[in-house]
Amino acid sequence: MMGYYVLAGIIFLVSSYVSNKLKSKFKEYSNIRLQNGMSGAEIATKMLRDNGIQDVKVISTPGMLTDHYNPRNKTVNLSEGVYNQRNAAAAAVAAHECGHAIQHAKAYSWLTLRSKIVPAVGISSKLSNIVIMVGLGLSVAGSAFGNMVFLIGILLFAVTTLFTFITLPVEYDASNRALAWLENANMVTREEYAGAKDALKWAARTYLVAALGSLATLLYFVSMFLGRRD
Repeated sequence: MMGYYVLAGIIFLVSSYVSNKLKSKFKEYSNIRLQNGMSGAEIATKMLRDNGIQDVKVISTPGMLTDHYNPRNKTVNLSEGVYNQRNAAAAAVAAHECGHAIQHAKAYSWLTLRSKIVPAVGISSKLSNIVIMVGLGLSVAGSAFGNMVFLIGILLFAVTTLFTFITLPVEYDASNRALAWLENANMVTREEYAGAKDALKWAARTYLVAALGSLATLLYFVSMFLGRRD
């Protein structure tokens, strides 16, 4: 299991680096005040209206970088640092979350697929590591069912890995929609656009690192299973 802990440590370090980089970028571009003077909430409201979406509400949610779109109650939830702020970072995040609302309204295929597997992911994410550990424990104890349980755990983990990769096109597409609208609607200056683009780039990298980390972990478990079969 030493290899697993080394891999987990590497993934943790890379994830921490990208997360901290995102926070620093958000802080940096929060200092670039929008010349149009609009807040994140106003940016979001205008983007929704420009895209013909009238049934989605823009609301404030506590915390930092807690922004998200909720398809169940059709709300764009903006963190306190985005909802009221009038800077390039706030504009980028607000527009990105509206990108998800537009995806929902247009039944974007990747978003639809992700929504369909959410229940399965909820189950697999809670059980996969437990089942894997139980399988390994049974194998060490000499149980004939150890490898079977281990394989079930791997299959459960594979579902969560699949989810992380399905999430990638959803997030990248939302950012592309956000940037295109910000530019085409003349909502930002060249400097503001560059800041918004860079902020969203680092936000997307958090999802990319999560997907690659999950894949690396999955392949490690698969290699362990194949090695135990031999």
